[in-house]
Amino acid sequence: MSETSRSPRRPDSINRHGQVVPQRVSEKRKLDLRELGRKPSWLKTAATFGPEYQTVKNALAACGLHAVCEEANCPNIRECFSSGTATFMILGNVCTRACRFCDVIKGKPSSVDLDEPRRLAEGVARLKLKQVVVTSVTRDDLPDGGASLFAETIRQLRAADPQVQIEILIPDFLGNHEALEVVFGAEPDVLNHNIETVPRLYDRVRPWAVYERSLDILARAHQHPKIPLVKSGIMIGLGETWDEVLATMRDIKKTGCSMLTIGQYLAPSGEHLPIERYYTPNEFAELARLGEHMGFAHVESGPLVRSSYKAFHQVAKARGETGE
Repeated sequence: MSETSRSPRRPDSINRHGQVVPQRVSEKRKLDLRELGRKPSWLKTAATFGPEYQTVKNALAACGLHAVCEEANCPNIRECFSSGTATFMILGNVCTRACRFCDVIKGKPSSVDLDEPRRLAEGVARLKLKQVVVTSVTRDDLPDGGASLFAETIRQLRAADPQVQIEILIPDFLGNHEALEVVFGAEPDVLNHNIETVPRLYDRVRPWAVYERSLDILARAHQHPKIPLVKSGIMIGLGETWDEVLATMRDIKKTGCSMLTIGQYLAPSGEHLPIERYYTPNEFAELARLGEHMGFAHVESGPLVRSSYKAFHQVAKARGETGE
């Protein structure tokens, strides 16, 4: 396709909160099912929208907030929004990395919005949430990677509701130990950092990350006196072997991590990494069984499981607070 025949990219826009809202590239190639084989029946979900769906969308828009559910094209967005929950994404919606599995916008972010933590607390209050999951884009352009905004977000949430439970899903902060201490010191209830894939595939899947660095983050979180629970997650279907999955699970467990999520990789578009294999529900169940045999307090494993899927139901299981 020549440059002149391509659809022009629409310019970025500015919302009422003064935030840059980049437009997605229009040339993304749609997935061709003939390349993958048809999607298995267990990955098909009913397009239902509960009464809370629009309430969540309205609260996000009114407070100028981003949800990773929308930005990363999560397959569970209808279920989560319809149950009145969302995973909030701070530090804007533009990531400085270009991991080939992720649908979050990549590019040069705008300046940090220091009012974002206050608005997030306002959004949580509007939705009357008692359990909150907060993640972010990766901001390698910032000296602390955005750690101070994570900490301020936790402070604002606790100022509004001292009883609120908070899980944070953090990037690697380029291994900056001081940045990690800032986040750990803010005392989240759950510290989550995803390993994402097996070490052999790092160069292809997340080339700016380092497997050992991510394991070190989990170990430091486990050793920190102010972090009660440590969690991580991986996706499968990118070309890893079964033995590699098990070895990665063991590596994660050795850090002291107590919770693990395992889900099927689903390519957001034809420009992302292809799906190499669909795992069956029985295989996911077997990975959960093997993980708990390794010593994880809880393993949430299933085709549509994502890191923050029913996050505090996972916490309750890890703490033995549910009979399920």
